Amino acid sequence: MKSVSLSRKTTETDISLHLKINGTGEALIKTPCGFLNHMLNLLAHHARLNLSITCTGDTEIDYHHSVEDIGICLGEALKQALGTKAGLTRYGDAAVPMDEALVLAAIDLSGRSCLVFDLPIEAQKIGDFDTELLEEFFAAFVRASGTTLHIKKLSGKNAHHIAECAFKAFARALRCACKIDEALGDAIASTKGTL
Repeated sequence: MKSVSLSRKTTETDISLHLKINGTGEALIKTPCGFLNHMLNLLAHHARLNLSITCTGDTEIDYHHSVEDIGICLGEALKQALGTKAGLTRYGDAAVPMDEALVLAAIDLSGRSCLVFDLPIEAQKIGDFDTELLEEFFAAFVRASGTTLHIKKLSGKNAHHIAECAFKAFARALRCACKIDEALGDAIASTKGTL
């Protein structure tokens, strides 16, 4: 596993990202969306990622392209950082409460992209952030990283609480999956011998 730096520039966004897994949780997040900054800071802290992201984008339209492209960049960086996945625990799960909200996340660093997203939120906006963009972020991350991710709301009414639980649960599950299993040595956590 290694640190990864990458950039992505399109007609819609310009993103630079640096990622180190199994780090200290240090984050430097600069996107046009305050709520997304908050979620990415939570992600870095709870997943113990050292994460730096700068993003400019066509926010005069909305945040869609910025959110999706950050998900793509984060997924690509994670895939590169994990390398061969030798010695990785592979699986992780977490259920995170915040007041009335409770969200479960489970991840498999399988090499297969699959998102099961069951996170109903009644509110269409959290501040100026469209709540439907939560699924766009996780879908982009899953496609780019080649992971299986389940996110399920078990309870909750407050949109901010539900979204925050989702990011924290995802972060905690990812942190578990990225840990080294000393018993594996250089082996892969699969009977196939590869992920």
